[in-house]
Amino acid sequence: MESDMTPVTKDEIHQATLSWLSERGMELGRIAELVFYLQKDFHEHLTLEECKHHVEQVLTKREVQNAILTGIQLDVLAEKGRLEEPLLDMLRRDESLYGIDEILATSILNVYGSIGMTNYGFVDRVKPGILKDLNDHTGGRIHTFLDDLAGAVASAAAARLTHHRKRRLETDRKDS
Repeated sequence: MESDMTPVTKDEIHQATLSWLSERGMELGRIAELVFYLQKDFHEHLTLEECKHHVEQVLTKREVQNAILTGIQLDVLAEKGRLEEPLLDMLRRDESLYGIDEILATSILNVYGSIGMTNYGFVDRVKPGILKDLNDHTGGRIHTFLDDLAGAVASAAAARLTHHRKRRLETDRKDS
């Protein structure tokens, strides 16, 4: 059966991703702070601006956008009570054995290689910065997916930053 609907453009999906993140209180600067936290001890002269650039680049990837849009939508539906039990209860409580939120986050990590997984494991356990705020279960907001997605975006951006700096260093050595 043919659809008479016009497909959503790549730019519209990107803008929706940024908009939905913002609506959920997830400013890119807060994710950049996680990248900085992960990489400050490994890279000289690291700035938040550089970290934010890599976050922005990660968010241009379709796989990342798809994961974020899906996760946020599930969080919102859970807040509105629009999911069936027992899934609704698991998302409301952020059930530790649920694990699908981490699986969705893993789809983001795979974009930039295994170093992203190491970074993610660390931030998911420590929950620094915005991740701590998202895991505060007061105020009626559900972030079962968003906390893991934010950690994954930061971890992928940290991996991207490291790969980029390594390539730049290798290029500088060749040119010397």
